[in-house]
Amino acid sequence: MAHVDLDLAQLSALAAVVDTGSFDGAARDLHVTPSAVSQRIKSLERSAGAVLVRRSRPVTATEAGHAYVRLARQIVALARETDAAVAPERSSTPTVSLAVNGDSLATWVLPALAALGRRVAFDLHREDQDHSAALLRDGRVMAAITTDATAVQGCSVSRLGLMRYRAMASPGFAATYFPRGATPTALDTAPMIVFDRRDDLQDRYLRRVAPGAAPPRHSVPSSADLATAVLLGMGWAMLPDGQSATSESSGSLVDLDPARSIDVVLHWQQWEIFTAALDDTARAITAAARTELRQD
Repeated sequence: MAHVDLDLAQLSALAAVVDTGSFDGAARDLHVTPSAVSQRIKSLERSAGAVLVRRSRPVTATEAGHAYVRLARQIVALARETDAAVAPERSSTPTVSLAVNGDSLATWVLPALAALGRRVAFDLHREDQDHSAALLRDGRVMAAITTDATAVQGCSVSRLGLMRYRAMASPGFAATYFPRGATPTALDTAPMIVFDRRDDLQDRYLRRVAPGAAPPRHSVPSSADLATAVLLGMGWAMLPDGQSATSESSGSLVDLDPARSIDVVLHWQQWEIFTAALDDTARAITAAARTELRQD
């Protein structure tokens, strides 16, 4: 990457173009003309010696562009923090963008963030924990809850704890499909519920217990709705303890295979820059994880 004379206006234009997907949208956000946005992007590309955005619909960052988008967001965040310290009367609420897996979002993350909600604006991206680090690499988020223990370039990483998942079903469903427990035959025929095509938890369990099983599957792309579908007897699924414990205690759910579970270790990755809003967010998430996640 060539040496670049950093220009805040150019970097802001790059981030806005990628965020809005168009030069017109960026112009509206920045209160300038589309021509001015275009000139800023071209100047930044000349300085970088590389094409940073694809002029498509929507506009997207190139491979080289992702690094500059991440840099742009970091510098803009630092500039806003500095502006707030120098002139608080004209400062706006800082925004922290986070990638969070659906199960964490449905159980422990929102309560952790709620106390900060009056002084930090959160831009939450729901993403599978095995893929959320990619949003950090692309510069789309400032921090992520992820299974990736290897720090993304320019980021720090720390272990949060683990979520334990167990095969759960309603009592009626279990009686119908699993009268002899979670046998390979039963698992091959009992309807299964998955979050989406990238949800591998149920298949990981099947590979351990019933290799080759190919049960019918429902796709329910919401963590809370997936748990509701299990309660309603549509199928079985791997549910995190934080989501199933109350229903299990009341008898509304049963554990199909008490001897087995799947543990998913979660990590916190964030930009290696200091802003008060990001630091406060990291502390809130880490504190909640210590009490809500297993620390085995």
